[in-house]
Amino acid sequence: MNLYLGLMSGTSMDSIDAALLQIEPDGTMRVRAAHQRRWPVALQQRLRHAAEDPGGTGLAQYGQLDTTVAFEFALAAEELLHSAAVPAAAVRAIGSHGQTLLHQPGAAAPFTLQIGDPNIIAERLGIDVVADFRRRDLAAGGEGAPLMPAFHAAAFGVPGRTRALVNIGGIANVTVVAGDGSVIGFDTGPGNCLMDAWSRRHLQRPFDANGSWAAGGTVCEGLLAQLLTDPYFSRPAPKSTGRDAFSDAWLERALADDAAGGAPADVQATLAELTARSIAGGLRAAAALLSSEGPEPGPGRILEQVYICGGGACNADLMARLARALPHSRIDSTERCGIAPGHVEAAGFAWLAYRYVAGLPGNLPAVTGARHAVPLGALYRGRLGAAGGSG
Repeated sequence: MNLYLGLMSGTSMDSIDAALLQIEPDGTMRVRAAHQRRWPVALQQRLRHAAEDPGGTGLAQYGQLDTTVAFEFALAAEELLHSAAVPAAAVRAIGSHGQTLLHQPGAAAPFTLQIGDPNIIAERLGIDVVADFRRRDLAAGGEGAPLMPAFHAAAFGVPGRTRALVNIGGIANVTVVAGDGSVIGFDTGPGNCLMDAWSRRHLQRPFDANGSWAAGGTVCEGLLAQLLTDPYFSRPAPKSTGRDAFSDAWLERALADDAAGGAPADVQATLAELTARSIAGGLRAAAALLSSEGPEPGPGRILEQVYICGGGACNADLMARLARALPHSRIDSTERCGIAPGHVEAAGFAWLAYRYVAGLPGNLPAVTGARHAVPLGALYRGRLGAAGGSG
């Protein structure tokens, strides 16, 4: 069997993405089918509240969320298999990322917290589940994130060519895959999270469709400059961040200090510009680092082609801003490379399940900062008991 199912819900908390990945013996892969399950509105609100105000979520509430999220993940997997007419017995393993509530690798006692009990998924579908992907990397001294650069290299890397990729979910991250196979990647900061929250607040909509509201606003240069002073943007890699760092409260503090103020549409335009400029800055930093480490072309040449995945790829205004911030780059989606932008992360966790089952490491120490490569995840046996793997 060479089918793996990936489940993912990112920091935007807009939906659960599911992808069925076929991996051939030679390592080539393709997405056989994909599905998106929207969160029930009430549950989505509870999850966002828990991520924004973790101190207000008690142990009983946490336990209920852990269970309820797992049932939603299981339903997403069932719906995908049904729509693709694929029997559960044909799937070697499920890679379930879960829903991140907190990610604090820089805490005195570093931790990352994802919920969505994999026991429930394994029991309901009868398929082996690999989950808890991030904590082993943390235990090895890494950030536990980002994990997708390893998959980006496997899925999109081309020998002898350098490719740059950007994943724009709630948080954005960049990957540069060199022609010799070396990889640099890190989180750049906010992706869609602040724009989505501002849209919910002022438009009563889950997001700014196509970026049309932001496109009608004017960037507040003072506010933008203030936001860009956050130390995270200038911190060297390896680095990762989350919604707890770039929260609504973080934005509110900046708005309170910004004497010029701005209309809501102008703030939205500023948040879109913040995402575009921080991504562009991250890409330039990654390209410069790659150029300094080996016989690669200069940073400008490295960024000739940039491929975008994640929900941000559907935001035309954001893509236009990114193109202006990277005037010498051609901006395209990962669809050009064979995987639709909305399917990449779920496919990535299917691939990480494959790596675990095959007894192979899943992290890239050069990306996460871990001391060494380690297997990622833990195995939860389904009734079918198909998968093997190392502990």
